[in-house]
Amino acid sequence: MASPFIELEVGERTVRVSNPDKVYFAEVGITKLEMVEYYLAVGDGILRALGDRPTTLERWPGGVFEGAKKATRADPRGDAFFQKRVPKGAPEWVVTAEIAFPSGRTADEICPTEAATVAYCANLGTITFHPWPVRRFDVDHPDELRIDLDPQPGTDFTDVIEVAGCARTVLDELGWVGFPKTSGGRGVHIYVRIAPRWSFTEVRHAAIAFGRELERRLPGRVTTKWWKEERGETVFVDYNQNARDRTIASAYSVRPTPTATVSTPLRWEELPQVTPGQFTVRTMPARFHELGDLHAAIDDVEHDLTPLLEWYARDEQKGLDDMPYPPEYPKMAGEPRRVQPSRAKKSD
Repeated sequence: MASPFIELEVGERTVRVSNPDKVYFAEVGITKLEMVEYYLAVGDGILRALGDRPTTLERWPGGVFEGAKKATRADPRGDAFFQKRVPKGAPEWVVTAEIAFPSGRTADEICPTEAATVAYCANLGTITFHPWPVRRFDVDHPDELRIDLDPQPGTDFTDVIEVAGCARTVLDELGWVGFPKTSGGRGVHIYVRIAPRWSFTEVRHAAIAFGRELERRLPGRVTTKWWKEERGETVFVDYNQNARDRTIASAYSVRPTPTATVSTPLRWEELPQVTPGQFTVRTMPARFHELGDLHAAIDDVEHDLTPLLEWYARDEQKGLDDMPYPPEYPKMAGEPRRVQPSRAKKSD
């Protein structure tokens, strides 16, 4: 017997939703159809976040349930996986772009250009969209600096809000406009549009420089230390989210949490007043209808990265070297020895 399905008219396209009543979030009973309809309800916002960007799909074909886990290189048998290549059988109207990984391998990745593409991906079980900080017209020069504030054990959302406030002050001093959002978990992301003139390496250096400035202003409360054993009870500025092939859940993306939380754009003034758990697939459409896309102005200006690169060069002259890359990366130019400090001491 064929699987049941419905067809949705999305713009000029017809998108088939198979098994629309399948429960995707067991704890709250959210179905696949409800998830697809959520993405259509915030269509203008999700398209602004994803538009023309190569996008990795975080697919949970069995839904989110207790005990579910993501596949990893070490254990590829997980319940969810990241799809970087365009799925086989994708409609001919789905736009793609070729991207290059740090290893030198390449792949054609989906670049959403219309709401129908988002709906098509959601039907595949895509819960979270992870766009690259580039557009398909120039995949080697990011147009977005991403400041990822990640609370470590012993800290919470309140600590992140304090660091985000300091980040806003630094941005104001630079004359830059930053656009904050919740991560959908306990963190905060701040996006800054930049002119697409610099390499991934340079943008990553700029993120390191910004993180080091936050460390100076909030000593003991912020860290850029890559190794977890060195971070302590701080908020980690994850500079490596600006490295090639590292991505962050987009604005309006659903996260694989039991209550289907959403990575939500905020006004700066809202940050001290919100809790991440209040924004979900079921609460977000009404907020979007009332406020619209709070990141609507993000493309109005693009900033010059030069000041942060000057800060990075200044720190180099003071003896502050580059920082480690993620473990799956090949050895990168200028990178220090990539080994945990505790292990390095044992091998010395």
